[in-house]
Order: sequence, then structure tokens, then C-alpha cells
Amino acid sequence: MRIGAVIIVIWLVLGVVAAFERGYFKSDGDASCAEAGTVIVTVAAGPLNWMGVNPKITCDVPEPSK
Repeated sequence: MRIGAVIIVIWLVLGVVAAFERGYFKSDGDASCAEAGTVIVTVAAGPLNWMGVNPKITCDVPEPSK
């Protein structure tokens, strides 16, 4: 059980490194659900990012009615 936890932590750390390399943590003041989703799936993909996986999320938030 302990080795599984260590593998998951290493996987997620590698995902954070990949997201950092792609510049996803730069603060440009424009945050959206698509950017947050892309960061989350990039971290979840872990080392697969260096094997050609480039996850992107798009989301459309409806405008409130007037």
C-alpha cells in the first residue's frame, strides 16, 4: 500500500513539473475554467506529458440571463 502512495505522489509531482514547464502557473490575471481544467488534467497525466500527451480542456460557461 505504501509503495502505491509513493508512486502516485511521484506521478503527480511530475505532472506539476510538466505544467510548470508549459507556463501554466504564470499569473496573467485571466483565469478561466478552461485554464484551471487544463492545469488539472496536465497534472493528472503526469509523466505522459513527455510522451506526447498534451491535454487541453475547453469549457463554455453560459452567460446569465438579463
